[in-house]
Amino acid sequence: MISYLSGKIILKKDKFIIIEVNNIGYKVFLSRQSALKLPENVENIKVFCFHNVKEDASDLYGFLSYDGLEFFETLLDIHGVGPKAALEISALGPLEKVKDKILAGDVKMFSEIPGIGAKKAMTIILELTGKIKLLDGAKAKGGSDAEDALVQLGFSHQQAKEALKSVDSKIKNTEEKIKLALKSLGK
Repeated sequence: MISYLSGKIILKKDKFIIIEVNNIGYKVFLSRQSALKLPENVENIKVFCFHNVKEDASDLYGFLSYDGLEFFETLLDIHGVGPKAALEISALGPLEKVKDKILAGDVKMFSEIPGIGAKKAMTIILELTGKIKLLDGAKAKGGSDAEDALVQLGFSHQQAKEALKSVDSKIKNTEEKIKLALKSLGK
């Protein structure tokens, strides 16, 4: 797997660059923010890479820092987030800087990323929160964690309670409850 490239930029476009390394050109997809930071024809650029190999493609996604790569890999673990969306989300900043927005449930931080609406953004926030354990002690008073999350998504307490009633009571995982409740609310 290719995890790092160092070479010369021979072509720069909005969403990718081609890096020449030992007379071989590698097409590396970048976030819009990262691509804008790079000057044309840089002689020596260093890019951390995620090599995404699928049945019909072999793509490289590039990051100007290792933190960006780690955040990207965390995002790929979230159901429904593919590499292109994860690339744009990871460019929002390092995980530490995004932490406060995640705790606040700031869905707006995803507003400029194509294909990510409010519900998908909240799902991402909830799953990231679970993965990095940001919500320790941050439970809102009143309803359950699942109900509180649905209310933050814009549903009324009544809608949240009704949707959670449709979820099998044997399911104890809060994230799973929320996902199933969102499905029933989406009908």
